[in-house]
Amino acid sequence: MKKLFAGALLLASMTMQAQMKADDVKTFTLKNGMKFLVIEDNSIPNANMYLFYKVGSRNEYQGITGLSHFFEHMMFNGAKKYGPKQFDQVMEFNGGANNAYTREDVTVYTNWFPSSATEVIFDLEGDRISSLSIDPKMVESERGVVISERSTGLENSPWNLLFQTAQGVAFLEHPYHWPVIGYEDDMKNWKQTDLERYFKTYYAPNNCVTVISGNVKFDEVKKLAEKYIEPIPSQPAPPPVNIVEPLQTGERRVVVQKDVATPYLAIGWHVPEAKHEDYYALSILSDLLSAGRSSRLYSALVDKQQLATQVFASFGESFDPYLFTIAGVASKNVNELDLEKAIYAELEKIKKDGVNETELQKIKNIKLMDFYSQVETINGKSNNIGTYEVFFGDYRKMFDAPAAYNKVTAEDIRKVVNKYFTKANRTVGILKSNTEE
Repeated sequence: MKKLFAGALLLASMTMQAQMKADDVKTFTLKNGMKFLVIEDNSIPNANMYLFYKVGSRNEYQGITGLSHFFEHMMFNGAKKYGPKQFDQVMEFNGGANNAYTREDVTVYTNWFPSSATEVIFDLEGDRISSLSIDPKMVESERGVVISERSTGLENSPWNLLFQTAQGVAFLEHPYHWPVIGYEDDMKNWKQTDLERYFKTYYAPNNCVTVISGNVKFDEVKKLAEKYIEPIPSQPAPPPVNIVEPLQTGERRVVVQKDVATPYLAIGWHVPEAKHEDYYALSILSDLLSAGRSSRLYSALVDKQQLATQVFASFGESFDPYLFTIAGVASKNVNELDLEKAIYAELEKIKKDGVNETELQKIKNIKLMDFYSQVETINGKSNNIGTYEVFFGDYRKMFDAPAAYNKVTAEDIRKVVNKYFTKANRTVGILKSNTEE
């Protein structure tokens, strides 16, 4: 196994040498505070632009929940130069495509385009950042869209209903308490002044990190940024989120009823934010538990004991302490409490016996190769560099990630399981048919 791991490291090292290095990322910051990270990559005649706005449901409060997600929609509905629906039309006419997503911590916009259209993309982005239309008629139209999206999502997805409910129980004071999409009563009652203030505060250039990768030249990107983005004025820094979720001192349980064939189960434990020293051990633990058919949970609960039809772990980056979640769907005629007990049994094995080196090295190999395969593409470059800049505070830390994963020991894994995966620190959510007792 040591030879296998050494081979993987050698291959990864060779791959890294052919890939970008930290010095390949060139940066500049405009006078209005927007930071740009640029990676020149001439392997294909295309480029992309990722805009990471540091705003999500974490920045909301009761009364305006859902505004972050709402603006993800509004950003495509017209500004001063390019009117309603023209953002997509102009981009598509120039051979481009786009997408966006909102999370608890960030809202991210992604553009993919032929490098010949780079100036058009800057023009489009500068227009909607500087002068987005918050026309009351468009607001009402889009308000109906997101309210419908919320109700449809809860109606059609058992997971949405379960996760939103369980997260609301796991967090009692921190803004992670409410769902990203927001509360329906808040959505119905947003005021025009709420919208205008929120956009001005959080869509300020100094609250955004932009990453551009592909067939572009640094000097040209800087020139275009200064032309189209720099005239947009900065704003005072957004108010800090000072609320700290109190230490959970006892297990919390919630049951949701919905017409499902078999019960759904989600268990969340409070874990630290991305910058914490335990991040890499928890990340490896997530894969060890549920990445692939040979992972501990899948092997034990799906293949051997046949207690579940699916099971997975979820852990990712966050600004504040968040949740490590294990979730699954019970097999037919299996009681959800038996599935729950089996999950705890697998965690107890790690608490007691740890993990063996072969198992750990396998996950490290997977992490390493996944990492390098991601940064082979311009999309992976922008996404990963932006993620490290925003969540870890410095894009250079991305280049330290392989070594950070490699440093994690079996004892580190055992320690984080003992430290965080306790009964008092967990919230258990169960979703089952209302016909069950």
